[in-house]
Amino acid sequence: MTSTVNNMMNRKVKNMKRTDGRSQTDVRPITAKTGVIKKADGSAYFKIGNTTAYAAVYGPRNLFPRFLQDPKKGILRCNYNMLPFSASDRVRPGPSRRSREISMITEKALLPVLDLDAYPNAVVDVFIELTETDAGSRCAGICAAAMALADAGLIMKDLVAAVSVGKVGNDLVVDLDGVEEHYNENESTDIPVAMIPSTHEITLLQCDGIIAKEELFKAIDMVKPAMQKIAEVQRNALKEKYR
Repeated sequence: MTSTVNNMMNRKVKNMKRTDGRSQTDVRPITAKTGVIKKADGSAYFKIGNTTAYAAVYGPRNLFPRFLQDPKKGILRCNYNMLPFSASDRVRPGPSRRSREISMITEKALLPVLDLDAYPNAVVDVFIELTETDAGSRCAGICAAAMALADAGLIMKDLVAAVSVGKVGNDLVVDLDGVEEHYNENESTDIPVAMIPSTHEITLLQCDGIIAKEELFKAIDMVKPAMQKIAEVQRNALKEKYR
């Protein structure tokens, strides 16, 4: 059965521009909103294709226990979680090694745009929940979290946009979907990237798979226009709340 599914996936990739007809540089349809969780200090919803992320921000607030406090600045804590029903295979509830890793890289992706010096001894908590996943979940979570932080009124020098780029067969493509991620028995290469849109500074770069150095540089250049498009959607969602 698995072999049949993989053969169908392979035929889809070979017979179309992409699995869903997109060009190599197109992203999946995006929907974004802010202020979606009323009791949070800031919140956002970000959906790209069939991947949906909600983010809620609480704080800045006093950090306890006190020995964790930083008297010079506030700290950022992110918690990434996929709900059990979010994927085709049921996700085991509760923290996992993967969720802890993604929580950590989300913090590192967002910290370069945040100014936490005004909040000594405080913490800003960001909770990211994935209700639907079909590739690019960590990137969707970062996009939602950046919007939620802005919605909470945190001082930021810019948003952070994130999307994957990778290699499917011999082609470099932006924003892999689930079929492309599992192309040819998982032989595709998936590269999640997060950037500060105004400077193109990379705040996250991971690689799952094999790719030549020259192709990696080309892939990073390919993803920059997509980052600008995502950042525009993020900004418009923030403006819409206060229009």
